[in-house]
Amino acid sequence: MKRHKGSCLCGTVRFEIKGDLDSFYLCHCKHCQKDTGSAFAANLFSSSAILTWLSGVNEVTSFTLKNTRHSKSFCKICGSALPSAQSQNMLAVPAGCLDTKLLIKPTAHIFSASKAAWEESLETLKKFERLP
Repeated sequence: MKRHKGSCLCGTVRFEIKGDLDSFYLCHCKHCQKDTGSAFAANLFSSSAILTWLSGVNEVTSFTLKNTRHSKSFCKICGSALPSAQSQNMLAVPAGCLDTKLLIKPTAHIFSASKAAWEESLETLKKFERLP
C-alpha cells in the first residue's frame, strides 16, 4: 500500500495518506486562483485513500464556499493548505503539502478557460536557481 506523509509550513500539522492517488489536476478556476493567490491549484484526488492526522489536528480548519463544491482545509497558524474531504468518498490533497516524493505527474489542466491572462508563455521567462 502506498503511503504519503505531509505537513504544513510551520510543522504543527502532520498527516499520512495511505492508498492510491487517482488523479492530479492543475485547476485554473477563479476559486482556486483566489484560494492559492496563484495561477492555479495543484491538487491530487483519491476515492479510496485514508487520511490520518499525526499531529496538530486541532489546528486544522476548513472553509467551503457557499453554493459551490469548492472547499479547502488549512492550518490555523500558518495558513498552509492541507488535505480535505471533498465528499464522503473523495479526498483532495494539495500537492505542495506532501513531504514524500511524488512520483505521479499532473493528469490534466482543468478549467483552463478561466486561466489568468498573465499565465501565457511562462515557459519563456528567465529561470534562476535562487532569488536573483
